[in-house]
This record gives sequence, C-alpha cells and structure tokens, in this order.
Amino acid sequence: MQILLIHPLFCAQYPDSSIHWKAHLDLLASVGGNYLRGSMSSRDRQSDETDYFHDDNLYPFHRDANTGLYDMERFNDEYWQRFRNFLDMTVERDIIVQIEIWDRHDFGADRGPYPAKGWSEQPYNPVNNINYTSEESGFPEVRTTSTHSFFRTTPDLENNTLVLQYQEAYVEKLLSISLEYGHVLYCISNETHESEHWSGYWANLIRVRAEEAGREVEITEMWGPVDLMDPKHRNTFDRPDLYSFAEISQHNHQEEGQIHWDNMQQARQLLADPPRPMNNVKIYGGERFGGGLEGGIEKFWRNIIGGSASARFHRPGAVEGYYGAGLGLPAQTNIRSMRMFTEEFNIFVAEPDNNLLMDRGENEAYCAATPSEQYAVYFTDGGAVQLDLRETEGEFRLRWLNILESVWAGESVVNGGEYIDLTAPGEGQWVAVVLAYYLASKG
Repeated sequence: MQILLIHPLFCAQYPDSSIHWKAHLDLLASVGGNYLRGSMSSRDRQSDETDYFHDDNLYPFHRDANTGLYDMERFNDEYWQRFRNFLDMTVERDIIVQIEIWDRHDFGADRGPYPAKGWSEQPYNPVNNINYTSEESGFPEVRTTSTHSFFRTTPDLENNTLVLQYQEAYVEKLLSISLEYGHVLYCISNETHESEHWSGYWANLIRVRAEEAGREVEITEMWGPVDLMDPKHRNTFDRPDLYSFAEISQHNHQEEGQIHWDNMQQARQLLADPPRPMNNVKIYGGERFGGGLEGGIEKFWRNIIGGSASARFHRPGAVEGYYGAGLGLPAQTNIRSMRMFTEEFNIFVAEPDNNLLMDRGENEAYCAATPSEQYAVYFTDGGAVQLDLRETEGEFRLRWLNILESVWAGESVVNGGEYIDLTAPGEGQWVAVVLAYYLASKG
C-alpha cells in the first residue's frame, strides 16, 4: 500500500462553506496527494490570523443554548453531519482518511502555544454537563495535566462504567457513520502514553462492529515515544491480531537523518512477519522541532524510500512552518515530485537496501531496489555514490529527478555487471532512477 500526503483538517470543525473543505481537498488531489489525517478534535484555535482551528468548533454532544450545558444522552447533529460531509468529499476525491478517535490534548489542561482549550471546555468535564457530578464521576472540574482517569475508564483499568457509557456512545456513533465507507483507517489515539488496555478496548470494539457491518478495517495505535524501540511500540508490533498496521509518526521528531532511517528499518523488521504497513500521518519539520523544513522534506523521502506505506507533512500550526510543511508550496512540490517518482519506479515491489551503495557518507544517500530490475537512490543534498550492479547484466536507463523543481533533469544509458557511478547533477535533493532497459522501453 502506497499512499501520499496532506495537512491539518480536524474533520468536524469546518462548515461546508469553508475554504478548508473543498478548495483544500481539491488542491491536495491536484498535486497528487491522497492521504489525510482526520483527527476527531474539538480544540479552539488562537486567532483569526491562524488556520489551526476554526472558531466555529463543535463537540459531538448536544449543548443547551440557554444553560450552555451538554446532555451526553443526545448528540449534536451538526457535528456528525459535518463528519459525514467530510467523508463524502474525501471519498469523491479518492483521498484516504486516517482517523484519530481520541486526542489526549483535548482532555488535559488548557495549554499553549495557541492557547488551545482542553478540559475546561470538554462535555465530559462534570461542570459542563447535566449527566454527572465530579463526585459521581471521579473527574475534577479543573485539570493541570494532559493525562488522567479519562483514559482509565475501561474494565481492565478503573472500570468507570458511568463515564464509559458516554465514551462508548460517542465511538458507536462515529462507527455508525464511518463503517459505511471503505476509505477510512482507524487510529485509536494521538500520541498516547496510556495503558495498552485502553487502546485494546477500543480496537476490539471497532473490530466487533466492523465484523457486524461486514466491513474489513485497518486499525492501529499511535504511541508517544519517539524511539521506535521503546517498549510502548511493542504493543502494536507484537499484536498483529489486533493492529493491522503501525503508526510511527512520533519517530519523525528524530532530527538525525541516519538514525531516522536506521530505527525505521529496525521497526520494519519487527513488522515483517506477518508483514504489516508502517504509516506516517505526521512528519515534523518546522521551527519548533523536527529539524526545520529541510529536515521534514528529507523524512518524507526517507519514509517512502525506506518502505513506509504513507507519508504526510504535519500541520503548520499557529505560526507558518511551526510544526511542519502542511500543504504549503514546499509540500505541494514534494508531493508532485513523489508522484512523478512513483510513476517511474514501482515502489510497491522494491525493498530498501543501502548495502547496494559504496562510498556512501552518513545520511548522504538511500537506496530502494528490485534487484536486476530497478534501483532508486535518494540524495539528501547532492553527493556521489557507487551503485552495485555486479550481479546484473544488460543495459539500464538512468534518469535524474530534481525534487525541488519537480522536473526530470537528464537521462543516460548505463551497463550492468559492475559498479556504476552516480553523481547528483547539483546540490539539493535528487533521486536517481535506474531501470532495466526492457522495463524502461515499456514505459
């Protein structure tokens, strides 16, 4: 499965008339993107100068216009209609949606840098609903941390049946809509550090409801640790019965290019039997973290060359480029170039293999190949390596893709049976595609 990119829609938070709907999705599709993060978040944005969140934010439960209190026995029809509209528009454009059901930041303390509203605005906060008190639920009215007993209501944890019934009602409502569609991937949480019992409870519920609906679904969890070898990630890696793909976004905080590649390859080996995809619904690369814009672009290409199933630049945030490239011009260029590359090179059957490169410097170049047929070498910033074709006879066509210009910039014929020299035509990011001539002629 090879899917590409998008930016920051929180999928129930924009009315149909907003440019953040149709125009944004049309732009994504026009440059070759087909992958969207659909966080079910309800936080406020900071101001009219930012596009992080929409002022007209909604929660899934009904709110009384007079008292301002929520009744979690009733749903907010507008919220769920927007969700359905969102899924309709994405399926019309062949855009895959990866939903995050729970976002820990929504249930923690109100926080910066935007500032975003958290627990103080939540319907689940006992001060905001008519369904239970703080004493009945065990929930405080004011919270100063991002983790709390909201994520311990399930039977194997605190078994808080009072609150769990409303959490279940929310998820059941979500599934009653999403299971009508075949283009939805399910991620339980955003950046969670909670118990695997919480994640497993909702993963099992989704599987049961999907089976009842006759729908095959793909489920994962997004663990918080940056290090993919952290034990938290083993909860996904070691449970193919429960999680059918791995979401490794937090790994994209890593700023050292070679470490980013090496850790991803370690995770890939852990997911090899049975083989499961690795997704990257967030690639960090902005002013705050992630190695800046150039670092984010490198991660985008390393993820795909390195065998990941998806890659998406994270949202800009309150300041342009603060978290990631979003769907700004650099992101559009790289999506377009990635599409040009995958039209030339069959990434679906290739394997990452840096052992085919000689005279390679750290983080200089990365290789994916189908031996004897096709080879791709990604250069992070110019450079020169040798590609090992000693075990392969015949002629090959060599083409160079200028990533930041989205143009093919040179073509030649090279011969197998030896090492061939690959020298990037200039500074910046390039991909060399070496294709067996009988395959190139078919193209």
